[in-house]
Amino acid sequence: MYSINPNTEQIISEFSFLEDDKLVGKIEMSNLAFKSWKMISVKERISLFQNLKELLFERKSKFSKLMADEMGKILPEGEAEIEKCALLCDYYAEVATNELAPKIIESSHKKSEVHYCPQGIIFAIMPWNYPFWQVLRFAIPTLISGNVALLKHAENVGGCALEIEKLFEDAGFPNGVFQNLFISHSQAESLIENPLIRGVTLTGSTGAGRKIASIAGANIKKSVLELGGADAYIIMEDADLEMTLQKITQSRLLNCGQSCIAAKRFIVDKKIHDEFVQGLKEFMGAYAFGDPTDANSQIGPMARKDLRNALHQQVVKTIEAGAKLELGGEIPSRKGFYYPPTIITEVKKGMPAYHEELFGPVATVIKFENLDEAIEIANSTNFGLGGAIFSKDEEKAFDLAVNKIDSGSCFINDFVKSDPRLPFGGVKSSGYGRELSSEGLKEFVNIKTICLN
Repeated sequence: MYSINPNTEQIISEFSFLEDDKLVGKIEMSNLAFKSWKMISVKERISLFQNLKELLFERKSKFSKLMADEMGKILPEGEAEIEKCALLCDYYAEVATNELAPKIIESSHKKSEVHYCPQGIIFAIMPWNYPFWQVLRFAIPTLISGNVALLKHAENVGGCALEIEKLFEDAGFPNGVFQNLFISHSQAESLIENPLIRGVTLTGSTGAGRKIASIAGANIKKSVLELGGADAYIIMEDADLEMTLQKITQSRLLNCGQSCIAAKRFIVDKKIHDEFVQGLKEFMGAYAFGDPTDANSQIGPMARKDLRNALHQQVVKTIEAGAKLELGGEIPSRKGFYYPPTIITEVKKGMPAYHEELFGPVATVIKFENLDEAIEIANSTNFGLGGAIFSKDEEKAFDLAVNKIDSGSCFINDFVKSDPRLPFGGVKSSGYGRELSSEGLKEFVNIKTICLN
């Protein structure tokens, strides 16, 4: 396995898969570490995460440059990702002691309590698009609750995987509490079947989620899946158009559009459709793409050549099916895996851009006649990660968000984003389970009832 710089197309690092006997040793080390780690108080665990937070700030520039080199993220976005990881340390340091404390329940027994007990080794399979945030979003609550972790990171961000493992070592975590594994897909599948593995979490594609869930289910193991998304943004006639365009452009082009919760389908009232499209062309067309380490670049290259080419084929097939290309849509004649900000309109049912996730800087615009049609379009895909409504009628928009939009989250007059204080996850083919907040803290604990007669 190796990392390729998506700007220069040069191999920058190579890694070897673990041999099976060494993988067994890693699992045994994790199991041994768990036996002592689970006995440490929550307060002591939290103190180590304060060390981790300090190291994140110290190494922020180094990590953002590494992300730029391995997967093309521009430097300001890389630094913001590291800062968000540090914020997560603060959040759980504040709430974990109380959230994990035993709860006394009144019952017919002399004493009855609910305890939140760690389960053991939790295996994480993580993606490349937010190589630090996705891992720490899983690891921080999982370890604070007393579990230990094994990580299989995406193969194109091996350098990030090693730096994350070193973070835990340098912060003073005991050996074996957090380990990175360079393993193949077949080794990962076998690992899930290992009796010492108590749970598995995946952030990735829907196809990968189905496979991981089937293996975990066959072995009666808890799994949390955060999968793809085709987030629908409904733009009502009364929306503040300038604010809306600014928000949705930022969401669509953040991380070069390579985000599960990016704005992807813009469902626009026919009365403002043409004005909206013209404004979107101006906003998206103004973004400069280029070398992610260049201060003038607003978006970098896509992470891999195959991903760029697959996205382009979705655009081409959508245009061939009758949609209209308003902006972009051509692979630049330059080195690097670049794709320009692209807008497609006149998108209808049956076209790839209507039903599929477009994982890159491509906006799909769909016109609606009435509100019922807008809701039907928003809910018409198999995805259900996030969504948004833009309208000056906040009460009506709130009601629609609660009762009509079928997704794990719905934002009003803002783009969807994760927040340590709020549960995050999807429905339908976007997965199940929740990360972040108190809900994420308790996904991999044994909620144990203790009664004294």
